[in-house]
Amino acid sequence: MSTLPTGIGTGVGSMPGTDPAQAAAVINGELDFAHLAELPARGIGADMIGRMAALLVDIPIDASTWGYRLGSKGSSVVRRARGFLSADLDVLEELWDTAGFIGTGRAVKVQVTGPYTLAASIELANGHKAIRDRGAVRDLADSGAEGLAAHVAEVHRRLGAEVIVQFDEPMIGAVIDGALKPLTRLDVIPAVPVAEVADTLGSVIERVGRPAILHNCGAPRWDLIRRMRGVAHGVDVTKGTSLSAETLDGIGELIDRGDVLVAGVLPGDRAVRTASADTVAVGLAELIDRIGLNRKVLAGNVIVTPTCGLAGATLEWARRALEICAKAGELLATDPEAL
Repeated sequence: MSTLPTGIGTGVGSMPGTDPAQAAAVINGELDFAHLAELPARGIGADMIGRMAALLVDIPIDASTWGYRLGSKGSSVVRRARGFLSADLDVLEELWDTAGFIGTGRAVKVQVTGPYTLAASIELANGHKAIRDRGAVRDLADSGAEGLAAHVAEVHRRLGAEVIVQFDEPMIGAVIDGALKPLTRLDVIPAVPVAEVADTLGSVIERVGRPAILHNCGAPRWDLIRRMRGVAHGVDVTKGTSLSAETLDGIGELIDRGDVLVAGVLPGDRAVRTASADTVAVGLAELIDRIGLNRKVLAGNVIVTPTCGLAGATLEWARRALEICAKAGELLATDPEAL
């Protein structure tokens, strides 16, 4: 298996607007570690759940009053989601062909919804959230792993790229804590033990067989991260010197064991006029100094990204944020001791 590129910048996944060619041009123009864009502004079937609906095998998803639900064969939502995914991949392949990247082994990232956020976001036929049914969660995880493996194989075949997989689990904290909002007061959704969550996610990652990133938009779940070795983990570090002792210790432990920190360094949803690659790189160097690690880990164990929210930003800020992350990654890889 290949390894994750480090000392480099990339995006989280979602981008503003509805034009896949425009989004792909920005991503591939600014990043050496590009990703397949998600454009949720296109509507149902284009958000993170819709993207996963396009990949599930033998589990059709349809629209419901409140979002998504298990559907029947021939679902228009699945057809729409697959159409978006196909168009996005066609655009990326064309860009890579023009740039001469095809067959070079260049890294590219694809993003998918993890099984727990997926199960917490869709309804069963009886109206209950799928997360309440352990069998349904298991089926979604198995189906998603099968479909994702096929998707990764297609991306690799069409681009000749080293494919990295990012699992988006923004609801993972609420799943572990039993804090998901129920449909009614009586429809309590029980907590899922962190060991079970780690086992399920680990099994999916193993079946897909590609380097993986686990991305959680919320507060980092160090209880989960400690159980998931060999996986890169996304952590919002925009608070800088205000990061908690728990987060500093967690980052130190993550890097010290040889895993990769995917550092969210810029807010995705709003522009920061004073931001620059230099300030980002220096901020990461100061973070590593505060933890007490050698700065060489900046080149070998860190990827630089914005945080979640670029889909709600302007295209101008999306372009600028990716440019800053890419250049900051170059600084980390070149001479971290000089920062």
